Amino acid sequence: MTKTRIKVSGMHCASCALSIDDSLEALDGVKKASTSFPRGRTKLEYDETRVDLETVRSTIAELGYEAQPD
Repeated sequence: MTKTRIKVSGMHCASCALSIDDSLEALDGVKKASTSFPRGRTKLEYDETRVDLETVRSTIAELGYEAQPD
């Protein structure tokens, strides 16, 4: 398992963070996602043999937020 942080911009509330967590945890290979609205960051634990960061970033972008490496 790999752990990383991702900067997320465009969130407006805690509900936005929960939506991101739910969408990321639905991806095959993501074990845990924890997004903080006040900090604008997602902590991610994932299996890099099953999902890559580009898929994670595009999933966040599909929700209407911008994701960048932290």
